[in-house]
Amino acid sequence: MSVPAGKLRHRIAIQEYRYASQDLVTGEERRDWTTVHECWASVEPLSAREFIAAQATQSKITTRITIRYMDGIDASMRIVFAKRGEQKVFNIEGVLADNDSGLAYLTLPCSEGVSINGQ
Repeated sequence: MSVPAGKLRHRIAIQEYRYASQDLVTGEERRDWTTVHECWASVEPLSAREFIAAQATQSKITTRITIRYMDGIDASMRIVFAKRGEQKVFNIEGVLADNDSGLAYLTLPCSEGVSINGQ
């Protein structure tokens, strides 16, 4: 089963945390987020019932994001989503492949908020 194109109506950026540079004075590593993919997605806030069920497993999952399958997506990445002039950052909590082939789409349970390094 594939995801209907009309359902993927939100443009998102998938970012990876990468080494950027080293501070010359303190020697501290400076790391930054780099966009590795931009794609269309379905961004769905969870219902109150789904949220309560997620809390039962000690999770902070607040949103479900669905994208077409692509290699290399993992829970160390984050998603940036801009809607109506507001930018939201979602931490990827897991990567779930579709039940049929595993190659049609990915479901990304996400939590909203500040990521590594407060950015």
